[in-house]
Amino acid sequence: MVALKGYLMGAANVIPGVSGGTIAFLTGIYVELIDSIKSINGKNLGLLFKGKFAQFWKAINGNFLLALAIGIVVSIFSLAKVMTYLLEHFPIQTWAFFFGLVLVSTVYMIRQLNNLRLQHWLSMLVGAACGVALCLVAPSQTSNSLVFIFFCGAIAMCTMVLPGISGSFVLVLMGKYAYMMDAVGNLKWLILAVFTVGAILGILAFSHGLSWLLKKAYNGTMMFLAGLMLGSLVKVWPWKIMLENGTDRPILPSQYAGDPTVGGAILWAVTGALLIVAIEVTAAAVKKKASSSQQ
Repeated sequence: MVALKGYLMGAANVIPGVSGGTIAFLTGIYVELIDSIKSINGKNLGLLFKGKFAQFWKAINGNFLLALAIGIVVSIFSLAKVMTYLLEHFPIQTWAFFFGLVLVSTVYMIRQLNNLRLQHWLSMLVGAACGVALCLVAPSQTSNSLVFIFFCGAIAMCTMVLPGISGSFVLVLMGKYAYMMDAVGNLKWLILAVFTVGAILGILAFSHGLSWLLKKAYNGTMMFLAGLMLGSLVKVWPWKIMLENGTDRPILPSQYAGDPTVGGAILWAVTGALLIVAIEVTAAAVKKKASSSQQ
């Protein structure tokens, strides 16, 4: 059952705009996931180095993490080729789908926050400015060096524990989404190994920092991330051209050189939006049922 939940998380992390953290929350394993990751600390690693493998495995909730990891890996490998095919043959429709996902995900992130003050909205504006700047300045084709792939893994995997923002969306921002889908689909083991090492180290480090940050400034942090996603819609806009410096610029459908397929783009954007609505409505129902059972 845990492996199946991992499969759903893996599927979410392949699609920009759908958060693996949201799926973890929806399936009731979010708290256990965070606690299990945080348990991989110096004290428990000491058990491993002393040869006390059974105690180490129990301390980090190893059976849970292993089953979850298997589900996530199987999901990513089974869906990567599909996403590569769609981006190659139906780019406008695919990016439109992502646009709808990201837009509505951001709205839900903001709606779930309470007691928002001026400083929180300012934090969102800063995040939005950073998102736009990142999209307009960063080249669409970034470095393929293993060092950069390592950092992509570290940063993207960190977002797996954040409800509302997806690791694959971070890869889109870093210009490595299609590249990593191709690496998974064609089993480019060196790239995958470097990315995985970065992901493991990133999430181990980030889980502790995230826990501290969310305790100290939850609303400000989440509003900054929401703003970052809003500003980064520039990156998933379906119609764009590439400038001589290698950066993308959004354009109107009427300015697009080929068939803009506006009708199809609108349909798939709405489909993406409705998918997020369905996930959030289901999550709310699960949360309400869980609250009722505890009373």
